[in-house]
Amino acid sequence: MRLIRGLHHLEPLRNGCVLTIGNFDGLHLGHRRVIERVAEHGRRMGLPTVAMIFEPQPLEFFLGDHAPSRLTRLREKVIQFAKLPIDELLVLPFNRTLADYDAEQFIENILVSKLNIRHLVIGDDFHFGKARRGNFALLQHRGHEFGFTVESTDSFELEGFRVSSTLIRDALGEGDLTQAKTLLGRDYSVCGRVAHGDKRGRQLGFPTANLEMFRKNTPLIGVFAVIMTGLDGRKLKGVANLGNRPTFYGGAKAVLETHLFDFDQDIYGRYVEVHFKAKLRDEMRFDSINALRAQIVDDVASAQAFFADMQYV
Repeated sequence: MRLIRGLHHLEPLRNGCVLTIGNFDGLHLGHRRVIERVAEHGRRMGLPTVAMIFEPQPLEFFLGDHAPSRLTRLREKVIQFAKLPIDELLVLPFNRTLADYDAEQFIENILVSKLNIRHLVIGDDFHFGKARRGNFALLQHRGHEFGFTVESTDSFELEGFRVSSTLIRDALGEGDLTQAKTLLGRDYSVCGRVAHGDKRGRQLGFPTANLEMFRKNTPLIGVFAVIMTGLDGRKLKGVANLGNRPTFYGGAKAVLETHLFDFDQDIYGRYVEVHFKAKLRDEMRFDSINALRAQIVDDVASAQAFFADMQYV
């Protein structure tokens, strides 16, 4: 898969392409169904497949810190897309210029002139253009004029639920990691580079690998049993706190602090992935360092008991 940041880096697609457009936040099972349809058409038509996403996501542009929490940051999204049958991932900067594009401009200037689309696969709730005036009917109408076809995929349902990023976000907010995994098709995870922290975990006797979340809103808050990957192919068990650390007066952005069991190596700067397996408790504020240390001892024991069942490895 090739990552393309902006239309100015896009090479001409003389023969056209098969395209899909969306936020694809979380790349859940419903999204994967869309990608599979794109890949099928790409193979049948002998054309490259392209997924168009936006950064920031449109609601983040309009609502700022009040936008819903993201399931996946851009790099996490790129990592997940790379596992799917997509040839090119096109990331468009969502700014005032793009926000003011009316639907007709978007079709003519981007879909036709820049991407030369031959077939478009979209979700059943897809809207686009200024004030979201563009829809499936408009795409079909203009497709007849410009020579492309449009396909709308039905909502993907699983166990009676419409799979959506919102439903996954709600499940994570309730600590229901099992439901989130069912809808995602994989454990919910967070990627990032291990950064230096304030070393409080080490002072407490439980050193942590810290990942900055680079966001104010996160769908998960609390203490979790986790698996860390990205270090020489190993799956390292641990316990993690994701939140604003209220005992130490918190901060504006959430931090993920992971204590790995039986592990003592310098991994600063390494890019890792933390997979959330089970929620142990909510994040809380403690009146003293000793009370916090005692709770961490209990959290470690709870996580180790969880992992004692080998089916969770």
